[in-house]
Amino acid sequence: MERNELYPVFLKLHNLNVLIVGGGNVGLEKLSFMLKSSPNANVEVVAPKFLPELESLAAKHPSVKLTYKKFNRWMLRKRHMVIACTDDLKVNKRVFDLCRKRYLICNIADTPPLCDYYLGGIVTKGNVKIAISTNGKSPTTAKRLREFFEEIIPDDINTMVENLNEYRKTLKGNFEEKVQKMNEITEALKNKE
Repeated sequence: MERNELYPVFLKLHNLNVLIVGGGNVGLEKLSFMLKSSPNANVEVVAPKFLPELESLAAKHPSVKLTYKKFNRWMLRKRHMVIACTDDLKVNKRVFDLCRKRYLICNIADTPPLCDYYLGGIVTKGNVKIAISTNGKSPTTAKRLREFFEEIIPDDINTMVENLNEYRKTLKGNFEEKVQKMNEITEALKNKE
């Protein structure tokens, strides 16, 4: 049976430099998705022209910069991650190849073989965030799972997380003892009764 071997990670995009190449519908989708989860992400979007909706979205986020130019390899300097989503496969492939040479992680939209990472479904309730991956096979399934989790996870889960964090700060003892105590307290979360 095939297994999802992706390694999930939560990035602090306000500390990283992200480049999106493409100002059309897919560029808008990628930027929207990113800003929904990380509204202060440091992002530069590069394209000769942009959809008005993308320009409007960028205007609401001071950490987003729009560059009205065609992609050039020097634009990869001082980047941590890149997304290419132009309607020109040659440009997208060039971005990927240049990223490879610079050891930059890259996502070429709708081209799984040219992706170092996928952008999955995300559920956010306060400090609780769940990422959902279908290994690039079915974004629709990820979307439905996201909707399911948004519905079943209580809106007040953040209060519980905050309270547990405060309680954790009061615990005495070594690391193992603290973990054991926190495990005892949170045991009820996994009980199905």
